[in-house]
Amino acid sequence: MKQLTDQLGTQHSFAQTPKRIISLVPSQTELLYDMGLEDSIVGITKFCVHPFHFKSTKTIVGGTKQVKIDKIKELQPDIIIANKEENTLEIVESLKDICPVWVTNIITIEDNLQMISDFGELFNKRTDAQKWIDKTNFALADFQNFMKDKEVQKVAYFIWANPYMVAGGDNFINELLKLNKFENIYDNHPKYEGRYPEIVIQKMRIQGDPDIVLLSSEPFPFKDEHAFELGRHTHHAKTVFVDGEMFSWYGSRLVKAFDYFKQLHRRLN
Repeated sequence: MKQLTDQLGTQHSFAQTPKRIISLVPSQTELLYDMGLEDSIVGITKFCVHPFHFKSTKTIVGGTKQVKIDKIKELQPDIIIANKEENTLEIVESLKDICPVWVTNIITIEDNLQMISDFGELFNKRTDAQKWIDKTNFALADFQNFMKDKEVQKVAYFIWANPYMVAGGDNFINELLKLNKFENIYDNHPKYEGRYPEIVIQKMRIQGDPDIVLLSSEPFPFKDEHAFELGRHTHHAKTVFVDGEMFSWYGSRLVKAFDYFKQLHRRLN
């Protein structure tokens, strides 16, 4: 009997290695695939877009906030992989009667590396896990060297419009902003509480006045008119469309993200 503890501190017992996996988080689906577990993945969400062919070869069990419990039961999973931020507590609780629900909680790079290590233990893929941990650490060190002479710039990272919402503090996006020497003006801002606060864009100048406004490609499809409107409420900010997957997806995607960040900084110079 193997006993392992997830990132919420919940202890799980496994008589054998789980063979039938349902993943309720797009970035974690990609990681499981990159760790060589394609044949074990039986169910995914409609937002699990990488790898592309999964949408035609795997069963869709709903989204990240709403799942089809009957469809999940039919797949007879050995384990369901969820995430504290992506999936609701109600979803996790409703699925526990079917099989163990392993919940990740990713705020920092260290949390991400721990998740990869945990999956290596869970699925008997320790060598693959170590490969991705080594790749991540190498890419991180290389990027930190790239950034060492860069100056700090103030940013606002928008994730939604109507109402306008931004990345605040205590989330993975904010951690990656820090690595890029982007000072998030809404990181634990006294006027706006929560990880993704709704903000008043007319007050951007007096509440931080960013040098750069970043418009994420997900979950909201920002357009030029949003960029123009937001730009009007700063003194001098550049408004830049960015790939949301690179800033918000953890797992193996992070290795690609560091190269993307280098390209972004070259665009900004």
